[in-house]
Amino acid sequence: MEDKIKYEMEFPIQASPSLLYQYISTPSGLSEWYADNVNSRGELFTFIWEGSEEKAKLISKKSDERVKFRWVEEEDTPYFFEIRIQVDDITKDVSIMITDFADDEDEVDEGKMLWDNMITDLKQVLGSA
Repeated sequence: MEDKIKYEMEFPIQASPSLLYQYISTPSGLSEWYADNVNSRGELFTFIWEGSEEKAKLISKKSDERVKFRWVEEEDTPYFFEIRIQVDDITKDVSIMITDFADDEDEVDEGKMLWDNMITDLKQVLGSA
C-alpha cells in the first residue's frame, strides 16, 4: 500500500469554540454541513451522501477542541481526518484546522476543494459567512 500524503488547512471562523464543537462532534451538527445525513452508534459514525454511505470510527475527541475519525475501511492504517478548533491566545481569533490524507497530489487538490466547500457550508450554517 502506497503512503498517503498528509495535508492540513486552516479556516478562520467567527464562532465560539463550544458552539463549533457541537457542529463537529455530533451527528446532528455534522449533518448540517459535512454530509447529507449522519448517524452514530457509540463511536461508529455513518456518513451519508446522496445515497452512498461511509462509516468512520471516532478515535479521539476533546471537548471544545477536536475530533478525530478513522474511516472503517482504513481501520488498520495510520490514516485519519481531524477537525480541530484553534483559538489564538492573544487575539482570541478562532480557526478550524483540518488534517486529512490523500492518495496522490491530484487527490490533495480535490480534498482541499471539498473541505473548502464544506467549511463554507459550515460558516453559512453558523451565520459567519
